[in-house]
Amino acid sequence: MIFNHFQISQRILSLLSKGLLTFAVCLLLPMCSLDEHPKDQIEVEIAYNSVEYLYRNTVATLYYYVGGNTDGQGLQGTCRGIYDLQTFGSDEALIPKRGTDWYDGGIWRQLYCHSWSGGHEIVGNSWMYLYKVIALCNRSLETIEQNKDILTRIQYQRYTSEVKAFRAIYYWYLLDLFGNVPIVTATNISINDVAQSSRSVVFDFVRSEIENAVPYLPNRNSVEKGEYYGRVTQAVAFFVLAKLYLNAEIYADDDWTDHKHLNGSDLHFTISGKDMNAWEACAFYCDIIGQMNYHLSEDYADNFIVYNENSVENIWTIPMDKDLYSNQQQYLFRSYHYRHAAAFGFGGENGTCASLKAMEVNHYGKADQDTRFGRNYWSGEATGLNNSIVTDRQGNNLIYYPLEVSIDLSNSPYMETAGARMKKYEVDRFATNDGKLMDNDIVLFRYADVLLMLAEAKVRNGEDGQSYFDLVRTRAKMNMLPATLENILNERMIEFAWEGWRRNDMIRFDIYKSTYEGADAVDESDHHTIVFPIPNDVLSLNTNLHQNPGY
Repeated sequence: MIFNHFQISQRILSLLSKGLLTFAVCLLLPMCSLDEHPKDQIEVEIAYNSVEYLYRNTVATLYYYVGGNTDGQGLQGTCRGIYDLQTFGSDEALIPKRGTDWYDGGIWRQLYCHSWSGGHEIVGNSWMYLYKVIALCNRSLETIEQNKDILTRIQYQRYTSEVKAFRAIYYWYLLDLFGNVPIVTATNISINDVAQSSRSVVFDFVRSEIENAVPYLPNRNSVEKGEYYGRVTQAVAFFVLAKLYLNAEIYADDDWTDHKHLNGSDLHFTISGKDMNAWEACAFYCDIIGQMNYHLSEDYADNFIVYNENSVENIWTIPMDKDLYSNQQQYLFRSYHYRHAAAFGFGGENGTCASLKAMEVNHYGKADQDTRFGRNYWSGEATGLNNSIVTDRQGNNLIYYPLEVSIDLSNSPYMETAGARMKKYEVDRFATNDGKLMDNDIVLFRYADVLLMLAEAKVRNGEDGQSYFDLVRTRAKMNMLPATLENILNERMIEFAWEGWRRNDMIRFDIYKSTYEGADAVDESDHHTIVFPIPNDVLSLNTNLHQNPGY
């Protein structure tokens, strides 16, 4: 059964969206149901009358939502959603106020200062998106169940397992971002039955769902074009499991404001019949991935080039094809100066830039500046196609000044040019829609992360993680450093610049707080900001739920 699961009937997507968007707000409304019958839906007997159609319209269609083309949609690629919480809520990057540009009601300043509230637009967008996709999964599982007579036993197990693993990944994002959240596994549910689960319960749910699904997931490469392109395969599941156990101290903690920190060495799990602590469990799943024919690309940049489907390092990506898919990559567009983007024939918004902390960790401007800096950031003189000179709006050579960045540049002579800009993905010269429809697949998981997770888990468990750490440093042609936790954290900031991991890393290393030091700085001494608040709209209409502590 070979088909491209992204090339799906728009009528089928319409059918799914009408009911599932309703479910996305089931935590807001007194009663929710997906038993709707929109007039334009295709007949059920057509959508589910064969094994192939059943798979396409219950499993394959889910992958349409991993990326997106509108605000708040997709795991990455779009703006005002999950990626922005993970990136601009960290010390990695920011969107400064540039004169009259980028104030936007203060939402970017609030991310930088950690002064967000339950009414923050991006917080609400992320919650709604995640539960919308979970609703899709629940609807798919019910439909598979209703039509299982046409499936063999193994087909039924494979289809339901893939959906459950996919759904569990979305619960992992909820677990990471919001902590205590409802676990909803059915579509027709009364608000009175929606209960908020503690963070540790959600953690147990996510890892058990994925572990139970793994035997039935395809042991195939997910980044190569073909039947398994973009899908949740065994390697994708193992990667998520490694992340879950690496962060087990955080995810198993039901009260993160009590100044008591769990110890991963004391958290024990039974995996493959063996007792393991959190660090051993993380290493166990990393080792499995290490036996699955993934390697570091010879060149770091190869993972982010146009047509990067042949990467030997990438594990899960959002497929991009300007001629086939609607997924967008908006981050270069949002970061480039207007004139710099125009030099490539695109549009630019002159917003996003790297933080001073990122410059410090990269040793910017020093003799030992990291070799990956020039791959990840535009700094100094900007160039266009064929290294052509780019001029600013005054006709001078356009120069980016990485060390002149601050949260408000309104009165700065560097208002338009402060901050190093995103360069991670190779410019697709034939991209369309102002450069947002490009052919570089968006990288979600890659093997370098597996190696650094292994190094960290070994060190935290009192073992030697040096060899794994050295592999990443060697590929970058950087001098060897001891594999201490501090060095591993800094390495992660450099290696995974712009990839959406920094907030997660900061929380695990217990350094998560805003770098803002103004008189109105938020008191984060109780660590309440390591999760975001439950959106106000959710709380106001669902009295079963309570706000996270500290908000």
